Amino acid sequence: MSGRFDVVVVGSGIVGLGAAYAAVRRGLRVVVVDRTTEPVGATIRNFGHLCFTPQTGDALRYGLAARELWLRLARDAGFWLRPSGTHVVARHPDELALLEAAAARPASGFGDQPEIRVVDADEMAGMTPVLRAGLAGGAVLPYDLQTNPRSAATAIAGHLASLGVEFRMRTSVGRVHTGTVDTSRGAISADTVVVAVNHDVDQLFPALAESRGVVRCSLDMLRADIPLARPLAAPLLTGWSLIRYRAFSTLPEATAVRERLHSQRPDLAAIDLNQMYTQLPDGSVLVGDSHQRAVTASPFQQEATADALLDETERLFGSPARVLERWQGVYASAPDEFLLAEPEPGVLALTVTTGIGMTTGLGFAETTLAERFGGLAGRGGRASTPTTLSTKGRA
Repeated sequence: MSGRFDVVVVGSGIVGLGAAYAAVRRGLRVVVVDRTTEPVGATIRNFGHLCFTPQTGDALRYGLAARELWLRLARDAGFWLRPSGTHVVARHPDELALLEAAAARPASGFGDQPEIRVVDADEMAGMTPVLRAGLAGGAVLPYDLQTNPRSAATAIAGHLASLGVEFRMRTSVGRVHTGTVDTSRGAISADTVVVAVNHDVDQLFPALAESRGVVRCSLDMLRADIPLARPLAAPLLTGWSLIRYRAFSTLPEATAVRERLHSQRPDLAAIDLNQMYTQLPDGSVLVGDSHQRAVTASPFQQEATADALLDETERLFGSPARVLERWQGVYASAPDEFLLAEPEPGVLALTVTTGIGMTTGLGFAETTLAERFGGLAGRGGRASTPTTLSTKGRA
């Protein structure tokens, strides 16, 4: 199992797959190591909502890069991806005012059409299955995408294998240091090591994780059968989402929305609700989600949280949901949205430290490796000489 490679990637989640894709496209010999047989972490325990429009700063920059990669990989790897956009329902005038303020901001570089199109209540009711009563309006975010998280990562891994990436699964990593990865099946040598293990960065680099304030965020999520008046044509966000995503939450108009929601529903504020929905190709709907942060995620989920998710779902759609599956999502959380560091020479630690890994992870990995290895080489060519990142570097 030992060997020498140009790049060893530790972790087969979306950031690790993105790093492997970036490296193999530059003509480098790549191996991916993971303790599981297939992706089972945050990469599959999410909505499959590639929510680029509500991002700002580095998240927007990585999101723009990721969008092109998602479109290319869906074509080449053959998995389901739809240019659905996103629908946002406003159920109060202050939510509509926030959407209007966001729509008035300068364009961020997606394309020619408006990035946020505000609509009235009748139009929103006509394009979504939400109840018309109480609607103030809404918005369409046309550049967002949707995929099925349960199948996309596996398809990407299969495509990478066809490009020559080697996968060593059911192989745990005990230590990473310059030039070498010590695994349960022997040492692997490489010029560059990319550690992309999400919240488990504290298992390999505890001092780094502690210095950046990395903890685990656990989520309650459901997959349900909901008798909707019409299918969801796009992922659906609500006012609770607007006070989370920075392109909305940082605007002055967000204050009124946040204060009203927290005052009216302190129970939902206490579970840090993001009330959102996506519909899978089989017709079932992903429902979520709550957020709880701790260094170690509690394995126990409160049934009251699931009850709240289902109650709010019925209030929105007017139909009771039948739960098909429940699960706990877990992802890395920190004060900053991204952790990018070089704890030892030639060892890169990459972690998306917020809940937008699927949205930004491919772009984060591509941008980081492009900065290290340079632009894409010609077919069969080798990339340029690596550069060195600061051990305190951030994305």
